[in-house]
Amino acid sequence: MSKISPLAYIHPEAKIGDNVEIGAFCYIDRGVEIGDNNVLMNSVTMLYGARVGSGNIFFPGAVISAIPQDLKFCGEDTVAIIGDNNKIRENVTINRGTAAKGKTVVGSGNLLMEGCHVAHDAIVGNDIIIGNSTKLAGEIVIDDHAILSAGVLMHQFCRVGGYTMVGGGTRFSQNIVPYSICARDPAAYCGLNIVGLRRRGFEREAINTIHEAYRIIFQGGMALADALDTIRREMPQTPEIQYILDFIDDSKQRGFCR
Repeated sequence: MSKISPLAYIHPEAKIGDNVEIGAFCYIDRGVEIGDNNVLMNSVTMLYGARVGSGNIFFPGAVISAIPQDLKFCGEDTVAIIGDNNKIRENVTINRGTAAKGKTVVGSGNLLMEGCHVAHDAIVGNDIIIGNSTKLAGEIVIDDHAILSAGVLMHQFCRVGGYTMVGGGTRFSQNIVPYSICARDPAAYCGLNIVGLRRRGFEREAINTIHEAYRIIFQGGMALADALDTIRREMPQTPEIQYILDFIDDSKQRGFCR
């Protein structure tokens, strides 16, 4: 049975699941869809286009599915999709999509800390931590199990690879390769995210293989094409190596932090 404060506003056309808690001064717009077992603390705003899964917690001041901060937006019918079991902390803002993709997506099991912003058409994967006041620009992609520390500024169209750690205050306008640590100004590859990989259960052999691939790419003294060719010819083609190769191949237009 849902618990809804009499001080909350819920539009008659909104759809609310079972066992949902909605606190005082929340605003639920028309067409919003909220699944089961969600908690909306006081003063949460869900605007048109919000599609929320189950088991999420939204802290005070969160604003979900506001129109994009993009001057090209012309009122098109778009959505902001939130998966399951996320923690959306105070004053987080997640904008809905534009005609570019039609949707902004935040997956499942994520922690979005206070004051972070997810712009239009962003794709945020699963089991990701995004630190306080970090800002994600439009049409970015963050792969699963990444961590972005506080105060990170992510330029539009960039991609962050999985199992990556981005240091606090980092600003970047190129992709960040998987399994790595990225920090400094300008942003640069700072080594392998060994602690994170161990915590995620990666075996020593897999970690060593990833480390050798990046040694060839970043320290081998070869042109990038030659380094990638060497990896393909001389290294075991494990899933981790294939992910790295595919990621770099997909980064040809934007480049990646080195």
